[in-house]
Amino acid sequence: MKKILGSLLIVSVSLNAYFAYDMYEDHSLPKQVEATKQISEEIIEEVVEEVPKALVPTPANYTYQLKDSRTGQVIQQYDPIHFNDEKTYKADIEKLAKELAKQYDQPMKNVKLDSNGQLVGGQKRVVLKEKELMENLRSLTLERFDVAVPIYETAPNITAENVRGINETVIGTYTTKFNAGDTGRTRNIELSAQAIQQVVLGPGDSFSYNEVVGERTAERGYQPAPEIIEKELVMGIGGGICQTSSTLFNAVDEAGLKTTTRTHHSKEVGYVPAGRDATVSWGGPDYKFMNDKDYPVIIKTIMNKAQGTLTVEVRTAQRYL
Repeated sequence: MKKILGSLLIVSVSLNAYFAYDMYEDHSLPKQVEATKQISEEIIEEVVEEVPKALVPTPANYTYQLKDSRTGQVIQQYDPIHFNDEKTYKADIEKLAKELAKQYDQPMKNVKLDSNGQLVGGQKRVVLKEKELMENLRSLTLERFDVAVPIYETAPNITAENVRGINETVIGTYTTKFNAGDTGRTRNIELSAQAIQQVVLGPGDSFSYNEVVGERTAERGYQPAPEIIEKELVMGIGGGICQTSSTLFNAVDEAGLKTTTRTHHSKEVGYVPAGRDATVSWGGPDYKFMNDKDYPVIIKTIMNKAQGTLTVEVRTAQRYL
């Protein structure tokens, strides 16, 4: 801009000087006009070459509205002030996408079937697609000033009708043994088995052991018991819950459902054959599976303290088989 103003000033000064000189030399008016035109065209041509760089607006000069793709409601205003600096702008929108994802993302919570046969609980999965949002922010134009924030929802695929008779037929089962004399460990197995009891998964629904069972804390009733950490047997709150997750995995595997996440212990455990375990820890390894059948299933747990056994069953309605 300074260069443009300076150039225009030069044009003005040059023309004034030229007129004064012409008057002194007594040149004719036509000659003055022609000379003025030539000088002006040469200088203005140089100035115009600089105009696009200095004056053409870009998204960096404007404010955009980020809108929820589900509702069209404005989430916040956004000023892409670093739009013309690719590296800085990339860092800006990555940070923005992560911050918004933290606000909106929520895991699916599975539905349960209560003792009266009614569906209870459940929560839809909400995901803000960070990469998609970043692409939208890279593609800003001056034609519109709103940006879709891509938020997607997936509800548990369960209805009262499709769970009718869901307890009828066992399609997968597995039993493990434990020492009932170890009261702390037994209590932890019991609590985690209760947490997964009666969970229903519709076609396409996913299950996360950590999400369903929740954090294992003393406040929630979990007790100190032996657990394996880095090939060592140590005492920890919640020791024994991996027996529940491993029993579940084997039942799910027998039912033919798709395991999506599973981690082995760092050493062999005694309650399942080698390689048939599923270690879990809060904030660490998780056991996850998906119901890839075209019908719903339910998880049943049966704990017999007197015999020291835990059985996990996967069931569905006979009409689906």
